[in-house]
Amino acid sequence: MNRINHLFNSNKKDLLSIYFCAGHPTLQGTADVLQALEANGVSMVEIGIPFSDPMADGVVIQNAATEALHNGMSLKVLFEQLRNVRRKVKIPLILMGYLNPIMQYGFESFCRKCVECGIDGMIIPDLPFKDYQERYRLIAERYSLRIIMLITPETSNERVREIDEHTDGFIYMVSSASTTGAQQDFDSQKRAYFKKIEEMKLRNPRMVGFGISNKATFKAACEFSTGAIIGSRFVALLDEEKDPEKAIQRLIQGLKE
Repeated sequence: MNRINHLFNSNKKDLLSIYFCAGHPTLQGTADVLQALEANGVSMVEIGIPFSDPMADGVVIQNAATEALHNGMSLKVLFEQLRNVRRKVKIPLILMGYLNPIMQYGFESFCRKCVECGIDGMIIPDLPFKDYQERYRLIAERYSLRIIMLITPETSNERVREIDEHTDGFIYMVSSASTTGAQQDFDSQKRAYFKKIEEMKLRNPRMVGFGISNKATFKAACEFSTGAIIGSRFVALLDEEKDPEKAIQRLIQGLKE
């Protein structure tokens, strides 16, 4: 069974998934970050593929991606770093990146490399659902990879149900229609959106991302979903500490206070 499905079939709640950008703050730190996250109880990790025009990301992740590219990170380098990572890391791993570098690599070659490295799925924020259905779904399924689709407060109920019907793993529920970045709390409008999606009784579990950085936002996200995804806050802490162990411990402490 795919590790993503296995995780969500375990009936655990309040899952914590962490995003970081490969190649930031150092080129060679990918495996160290993954091991530190698993050792500190993180349930799943999204490994960001740096791109020069990350349209869905706020300034923290944009800066991390720029630094990673300057450090020499590329898909070729990343796959080399991930080649033996499954000897030590057991939790689900997802590659998150924009379509352009993946297409330059070749989608089927990308899927093949994912399987070789033990990657369980991918998130491609700028992949239209129609294109996913027509061009990419069957290839990904051939390799038992999960393509995770995003929904936002602007996504129609009809499209939400369509995504739920034709994807597997989980649904990435974006907390707002804006870019990534830490927030102090979620307003009533966002909470109403979370509740509306919960009441749709979807087949797939949901993880909430964008804007989660502290106890209040983490608790609100988990109230209406299986768990939360934290990116910008961890990337900022990693930038400050230069040590993944210290960064994740500070983050987890912040979720408790």
